[in-house]
Amino acid sequence: MTSSLPQPAPHVRSRSRTRAAPPQAAIQATWCVGTVSACERDGFAVLSGGLRATGRRAVSCLLEPREGDSVACMQVAPRELWILAVLQREGAAEHVLSLSGDTRIQVEGGALSLSSARLSLHGDELELRAREARMAVESAELVGTRLRVVGSVLKVVGSVLSTVMERVHHYSKSHTRTTDGMDRVAATHVECEAKQLLRLSGEHALVNGEKLIKARGGQIHFG
Repeated sequence: MTSSLPQPAPHVRSRSRTRAAPPQAAIQATWCVGTVSACERDGFAVLSGGLRATGRRAVSCLLEPREGDSVACMQVAPRELWILAVLQREGAAEHVLSLSGDTRIQVEGGALSLSSARLSLHGDELELRAREARMAVESAELVGTRLRVVGSVLKVVGSVLSTVMERVHHYSKSHTRTTDGMDRVAATHVECEAKQLLRLSGEHALVNGEKLIKARGGQIHFG
C-alpha cells in the first residue's frame, strides 16, 4: 500500500514562483538658488556657487528669465537643470509672461479683471464673443481699412455728427427724416426722382431759376 504526499493548491504554487518587483527609488533632486548669467538659444546659463549649468524654464515658470535674475532651480541630473521661479530682478526691465502653444485663461465662479495704466492687445486676429458688451471711454478712435457693422437694430445718439466720404450709397425700404431747423443741400447737380408721386409742400414755396424755369407735363394746373 503506497501513500502519496498532499500536493499544494495551484494558487499556492503560483505565489511561490512569483516574486514582487522591488519598488523603484524616487528620483533624487537638488535645490539651489542661482543667477542667470546669459540667455542662450538652448536654455539659460545659471551660476550657483561652483555650479555652472544650462537650465531650461519649467512650464510653471511663466515669467521669462532675464540676464541677472535670481532664480530657484532644481537639478535632477548632472546635465538637467530646471528653472522653477524667478525670485528677484534688479532694475526696471520688462516683465514678459511667456507660454508656448495654445493657451487659455479660465475662471470658474468668479470674475477676471485686468487693471493697468496702459493696456495693449496685439495679434493678427482678434475675436470677441459675449452675450452683452459695454464700453465707456472719454475719447475713442478707430482706424482701419475696412469696417463692417451687421446688426438688426442700430441706434446712434449724440450732439454733433460729422462725416466726410468720397462716395455715399444708401438703400432702404423706407426712409423718414425730421429736422427742426434748416435742412440745406448744396451740390453741383441735384436730382429728385419718384416713380409715382413727388410732392413739395410748404407755407411758402420759392422757385428761382437764374436763366430758365421749365415745367412740362400732360396737364399743368395752377391755383
